[in-house]
Amino acid sequence: MTKPVLLFPGQGSQCVGMGRDLAESQSFAMDMWKLAERISHKPLREIFWEGDEAAMSDTAVLQPALTVVNCALYAFLRGKIEPAAAAGHSLGEFSALEAAGVLSFEDTVKLTSLRGELMAQADPGHSGGMVAVVKLSVDEVARLVDEAAAESGELLLCANFNAPQQTVVSGHNAALAALQPKVKAAKGRALPLKVSAAFHSPMMAEANAEFQPLLQKVTWHDAHFPVYSNVLACAERSGDRLKAAMFEQMVSPVRWLESVRAQYQDGLRAWLEAGPKSLLLRLVNTCLEDYADADLECVAVSDLATASACPFVE
Repeated sequence: MTKPVLLFPGQGSQCVGMGRDLAESQSFAMDMWKLAERISHKPLREIFWEGDEAAMSDTAVLQPALTVVNCALYAFLRGKIEPAAAAGHSLGEFSALEAAGVLSFEDTVKLTSLRGELMAQADPGHSGGMVAVVKLSVDEVARLVDEAAAESGELLLCANFNAPQQTVVSGHNAALAALQPKVKAAKGRALPLKVSAAFHSPMMAEANAEFQPLLQKVTWHDAHFPVYSNVLACAERSGDRLKAAMFEQMVSPVRWLESVRAQYQDGLRAWLEAGPKSLLLRLVNTCLEDYADADLECVAVSDLATASACPFVE
């Protein structure tokens, strides 16, 4: 039986009604939602199941809610499939750590609830943001970022290396404004993201410092299977080393492109995304499109029906 890499998405993959059918048919999943609501002190089911679009975009509620969806989908499959490894994009990395047994579900929800609160409050003046740049190479984007930073005198850097021609840039608004015409002139596209601050940048340093005590307090175990870290972009099983990487994750770039290619180079050829949408599977295919011999198996699990039909089940 094929052993897949488990993929868990982060912010941007949320949707109305996510996780509802699984929770209403599986008591363990409903219990996970209730625990997350007690920990976060937020009406997560009301917000996401009833479709309050404005509330759904709030990072403080989104992070624990999406974590429940990701973790509940894998909990349904736990023991039925044998993962080769796991990886999560930004917020999704906490779900990957939970799936691999590095963190308990309760600690994972505690961490993502606090992380969401801190990130939501990190930039009350809305002085920074993020822009996705597509149709340009990583090197081209890096060059334009350097030019815009120098021109504006403000912070600007590459924050998410998602695919060969998809890089997310993070920084001050003035620098982002200087970048966008440069991207257009280079025949790329600049797409502003609906986020509350410049995530994965030094502008998150204060929030990251406030996050450290809880990261230190929770219990970290060695992983049951390798986890490809956003910070390290390689497979790791040591709980101590994964913990050290997560101490830097909020202020460090997401090295997704490198991570996916590292998975391929490590001999992995199958991926299973557990989350509301199959955003990461599209990135996997894009990251590996230059590998002529790539014969990939990609499966998305987003609800009870797709989880029940998962082809990786033994």
